[in-house]
Amino acid sequence: MSILRPDREFDSVDKIPLELLRSWGIRCVLIDRDNTCFPRDTWEPPQEICAWTRSARDAGMALCMISNNFHGRDVCASAARLGMDCVHHAMKPAPFAVWAALARMGVPAEQAVLVGDQVFTDLAAGNLAGVRTILVRPLSRSDMWYTHLFRVGERLVLHEDPFQPKD
Repeated sequence: MSILRPDREFDSVDKIPLELLRSWGIRCVLIDRDNTCFPRDTWEPPQEICAWTRSARDAGMALCMISNNFHGRDVCASAARLGMDCVHHAMKPAPFAVWAALARMGVPAEQAVLVGDQVFTDLAAGNLAGVRTILVRPLSRSDMWYTHLFRVGERLVLHEDPFQPKD
């Protein structure tokens, strides 16, 4: 298995069936912030994602946001808005922040999943750390300039037309 391939793909976080996570034995959901839970161009998460995180917590799953974002206060505020812990300055694709989050949450890698919108950061970090991974579509087309370049590479890795914009 490639470190750049997800276990599953969904259109958005709220489309991930909690029954699937339970069938995998998942007790902890590690989740990216920018364009996974929060559109890059807004401070508000979609209501569907708020409802999904509530349902996951109600189902007994621990939640932790793992973000490469260097604005620690912003990441912590976003995580608090969704009722979860957080790790910022994650430096994904390095797996160290994933391991730190697992230790903080008291969950072994085989009982965790990392959900993110980027192949070269989120999926690579999760797969290197030994957790299952789920790829979701970005919530917004707004991204950092260098992320737009990575998106072309992602489409090649995922065997999609790199010049065809994703809807």
